[in-house]
Amino acid sequence: MRQDSEITSESLARNPIAGFDPDRIAGLQANRSAIERRAASLPARRSVKGTAQAGWLLRAITMIDLTTLSGDDTPGRVRRLCAKARRPLRDDLRAALGMSETPLQTGAVCVYHEMVPHAVQALAGSNIPVAAVSTGFPAGLSPLKLRIAEIRDSVAAGASEIDIVISRRHALTSDWERLYDELCQFREACGPAHMKAILATGELGSLRRVAQASHVAMMAGTDFIKTSTGKEAVNATLPVSLVMTRAIRDHFERTGYRVGYKPAGGISKAKDALSYLVLIKEELGPHWLTPELFRFGASSLLGDIERQLDHHISGAYSAAHLHPMG
Repeated sequence: MRQDSEITSESLARNPIAGFDPDRIAGLQANRSAIERRAASLPARRSVKGTAQAGWLLRAITMIDLTTLSGDDTPGRVRRLCAKARRPLRDDLRAALGMSETPLQTGAVCVYHEMVPHAVQALAGSNIPVAAVSTGFPAGLSPLKLRIAEIRDSVAAGASEIDIVISRRHALTSDWERLYDELCQFREACGPAHMKAILATGELGSLRRVAQASHVAMMAGTDFIKTSTGKEAVNATLPVSLVMTRAIRDHFERTGYRVGYKPAGGISKAKDALSYLVLIKEELGPHWLTPELFRFGASSLLGDIERQLDHHISGAYSAAHLHPMG
């Protein structure tokens, strides 16, 4: 699936912690009407069809953080999800697509801290990373020392990616330096594990604040910026994604470091995934179309992609229950 010229995790330099720059934050603006017009044009630009579309959907599978974040999660559910991450397509579909001998797996499995050991065990022998949500997910309102300890505990348990949540109150009161200081502590606690900063964009109130929070997180050394916990009333949207990807592009132009992007929450249809891939290709370029720099935070998305690939092969839509997550 991956071209030789593309970035790999071994060649990608991590975004380091940099000094806080208040002038950079203060100077940011966001033209909502222009952003919304540009975002509205993206689905219409989704022109890939037939075999090309199937290829894009196969690539999308490799960029999914297959996720379960429910109060009734059990070790058995996590093990089944991990089995799906290892073999995301039915064997008959892989054979029909000529993929029987080609490695295909999801980008990661994302779980609560308590489920990390079960996921690590279930994924042993694969190179699929385990991502843990942390820092008092989803609200981020537990005491700071407990949030930092939670990160360290998840890393010790085997998580190689940590999805932290920002303190929205710092963003809403424009206390950017305090947010930066907090994120720096999270980044240091992550150690070798990659940090994905969840901005909870649906609760930030404006696109300008989304841009500001994105830049603060990148100054603090985050490896990814992520839209949502999936628990907010409004999660990933194309306008928010446009703002965040342009912040990533600006950060790269300023520093030379590539930061990843993860839209999460509400992306459940293959056609929507294609719109996000178009956005990434047009705004950031093909280097970002790898699991090292782009992820979908989703679970049901994989089922719909599998169903669309089944339609590509057979010409008929199959029932959703034929494409279970576990």
